[in-house]
Amino acid sequence: MTRPIGVRSLVRFVGGRTDTWTGSPDQDLVAAESPLTVRVQPPDGDAVSLGLFMRTPGDDEELALGALLAEGVIDRWSHVRRVQLTIAPPGADIGDEIVVDVSGDANLTAVSGRGSSATSACGLCGRLEVLTVDASAGLMAGTHVALVSAEHLAAMPAQLRTRQAAFAETGGLHAAALFTADGEVHVVREDVGRHNAVDKVAGALLRTSQLPAADRVLVVSGRVAYEIVQKAARCEIPVILAVGAPTDLAVDAARSAGITLAGFAKDDRFNVYTWPDRIRT
Repeated sequence: MTRPIGVRSLVRFVGGRTDTWTGSPDQDLVAAESPLTVRVQPPDGDAVSLGLFMRTPGDDEELALGALLAEGVIDRWSHVRRVQLTIAPPGADIGDEIVVDVSGDANLTAVSGRGSSATSACGLCGRLEVLTVDASAGLMAGTHVALVSAEHLAAMPAQLRTRQAAFAETGGLHAAALFTADGEVHVVREDVGRHNAVDKVAGALLRTSQLPAADRVLVVSGRVAYEIVQKAARCEIPVILAVGAPTDLAVDAARSAGITLAGFAKDDRFNVYTWPDRIRT
């Protein structure tokens, strides 16, 4: 497997007290970023391309599965027949590729005509239409249930940071993690893309048949945009906690889906934008 960390040469510049600067050659660890083509193969017919992902290598199968779950192609592990990853040799003209063989129950119309590219910054965002975040009956039914304590919630970002191994070496990776309501870490994934990290978490849950995750908390290291809420809703995750800020569409989507959305989590404080009754003090 390709390493998620690379080594690159650099020149370090340091300023002195006398306003003089010196530059010295050195090396540094940087986050790896490389393309991955994801294709969906139905039982009959040609494969359908989900697009080109710019991702950090590692947990690629989970990335593909999470993306297919978010796009509505699959809903459960039984929809997946096989996942085949091909890593291109160094210097090859072609990139890495993953093919997901799906059952006849999979919804291939959700990605018909896809063939688009994705950047590491936004996953598969930039689509022509904004998909509706459906309100989960399970989430809405438990809207006013005291699911998680404020104390446990406030401690989760620091716990996530201690488990970001690649970030600790490079400073260049986002992370997403799933916690239990009592503050225990369940799954942690890193990637150069925020959305990719969430897809990897979703894929890990899917392949181990742990969906829906209606008693879990999703914690992300950056901001929360609309698509992260969409991915959480597909997993029926009732609480999202972000170190950064939410967008307006993310807040509106979380309110519609019955998801508790909290942001700006730092130093024993956070802001709750939707469904605060789910958090007990």
